[in-house]
Amino acid sequence: MFSKSLKSLLAAVFSLFFLFIFSSAFSQADGEHKEPKKGFNAKEVIFGHVLNNHDFHFFDLVNDNGEKHPISLPLPVILYSKQRGLDFFMSSKFHHGHENYHNYMMLTDEKIEALHLDAQKFNAQDILAITDDGAIDSSVKVYDISLTRNVVQMLIALILFTWIMLRIAKKYKSGQGVTTAPKGSQGLIEPVIIFVRDEVAKPNLGKKYVKYLPFLLTIFFFILINNLFGLVPGSANVTGNIAFTAVLGVISFIVILFSTNGHYWLHIFNPPGVPLGVKFILVPVEFISVFIKPFALIIRLFANMVAGHIIIICLISLIFIFGNMSTGAGWGTAPFAVGFTIFIYLIEVLVAFLQAFIFTMLTAVFIGQAIEGDHQHDHHEHENGLPDVPVMV
Repeated sequence: MFSKSLKSLLAAVFSLFFLFIFSSAFSQADGEHKEPKKGFNAKEVIFGHVLNNHDFHFFDLVNDNGEKHPISLPLPVILYSKQRGLDFFMSSKFHHGHENYHNYMMLTDEKIEALHLDAQKFNAQDILAITDDGAIDSSVKVYDISLTRNVVQMLIALILFTWIMLRIAKKYKSGQGVTTAPKGSQGLIEPVIIFVRDEVAKPNLGKKYVKYLPFLLTIFFFILINNLFGLVPGSANVTGNIAFTAVLGVISFIVILFSTNGHYWLHIFNPPGVPLGVKFILVPVEFISVFIKPFALIIRLFANMVAGHIIIICLISLIFIFGNMSTGAGWGTAPFAVGFTIFIYLIEVLVAFLQAFIFTMLTAVFIGQAIEGDHQHDHHEHENGLPDVPVMV
């Protein structure tokens, strides 16, 4: 009985939904003589959130004439060139790319198209030097070292992370959490630290886990706090920036290389127990895998964090896309879009923790592989209760 009622309700909802769509289509067909109204640009919204920017953009106020008035927080623009030296001003001087300032131009998608610039080479928010008459001055090479929203948010996350850890360390020094039960932020952070130590560091690094534990904890918490910051509306998706993940991947790669030993490289260039003919194929593959490992760390974190944000924005954009077709269609789409958005948003909170854990775990695994030559000297540690170090993933 209940299933029949539910089916009837869903049929009624979808019937009204498609009725609004078709009525909108017929009304547009009857009014073809009217000037087309500029619709919602989902691409602009999606890339405006995912890509870096010179301000924190929150929303737009649209007046009766259709003019947009962005509500945003401008950030410092710092430019350097050999010809002009150092320039410093706020990004609000560009008025979101609509005006030039101090012989500099901020590109927008419209300017790139109007100036016939190569879209593969130039992006919106790029700053170019111009002459007094407004033409692009190609003789001036501009180095943009501005404090963009990704940089500012990363610095805020770093300051917050440092403050939390120093605050907790101060409590431990005073004896709280040592002779007594942990309180407040200690009770929140301590289980996470123990989890990383017991489930990530010890199983993969054996007796050397103490040496690498500070590095692993720093990576885990720094990625986690930036992931969580990226879920705040109006903020930047720092971990969804390939430059950010690339730096983390390079740092992990350096640590892995400095952890290697002769036994590790011998297994790469002279795999034991492998026929000579197979070695000509296996050795190049093993050597390339040394560089593929950090590349996998970079792409995995970047792809997972940017994908979730794109899905959320696409779901919200459906409301405005259908709203351009018909007001009723927009309102009809809203409950479904908002419901799925909340669902994906909650999943993204889980993904924020999961991706920080995966990056830290894989880094520990790769370091464990780099020091695997010492495993044969650690068998006596089983008697002391220490776990064995896995050789392979």
